[in-house]
Amino acid sequence: MAEKPRKALRSRSVAETVRGRISRGGTRLWKHADFQDLPPTAVAKALSRLAQEGFVQRVAKGVYYHPELTSFGPSVASSSAVSAGTITAHVHPAGLSAANVLGLTSQNPHRTEFATTAPAPPGALRAFVVHTGRPAEREHLSSEEGAILEVLRERAESSDLSPEQTVDRLLRLLAERDRFKRLARAAMPEPPRVRAMLGALGEELDMPPRLLDPLRKSLNPLSRYDFGHLSSLRNARRWQAK
Repeated sequence: MAEKPRKALRSRSVAETVRGRISRGGTRLWKHADFQDLPPTAVAKALSRLAQEGFVQRVAKGVYYHPELTSFGPSVASSSAVSAGTITAHVHPAGLSAANVLGLTSQNPHRTEFATTAPAPPGALRAFVVHTGRPAEREHLSSEEGAILEVLRERAESSDLSPEQTVDRLLRLLAERDRFKRLARAAMPEPPRVRAMLGALGEELDMPPRLLDPLRKSLNPLSRYDFGHLSSLRNARRWQAK
């Protein structure tokens, strides 16, 4: 008899996680693939329930839109945005869009930025800025996790928070269950500065050596890296920050 209450608690926890991520992510499209670290069935139920509540709008099969409340009522997803949400290539936010999704800025870019593992921009994203050819290892990451790698690529320069607040926000994002492990694996083909910053963040989170050692060994011991807004990390020098 205890199994049903446990399942109910797990489902409620997943639903709360999904709602929280969507709230932090702001006005944008969401797909099941954005929650790959959570049980698929529970995610599907959570999104369906949020649509029934009006928290999100179902705009296509498996695609949901979180509207912005304006003086004219809730905003509506544009047809181009819906097309972007239904493309098959792996796509996630980049640049200022990534910083916005992660809660590092409240600014919205004039043109939304994406990054994709595809070699060329998907046709549905013609109206957007698209960075192509990102490592295939990202294809198993959620949209939020891909955004973290993009923020590290640009040394968190799009963050409107103080360096200390930027670090704190990234640490909280990376502390979510198994997220650092997934990112540590996906980061191996990323630029060295990304691996260095991720390693410094992981060390601050007391991640185990089995996750940190591959990152450290992948770095040229004679190189030094510009950590930008992440220079305030306590272990920055140990991870070869300039």
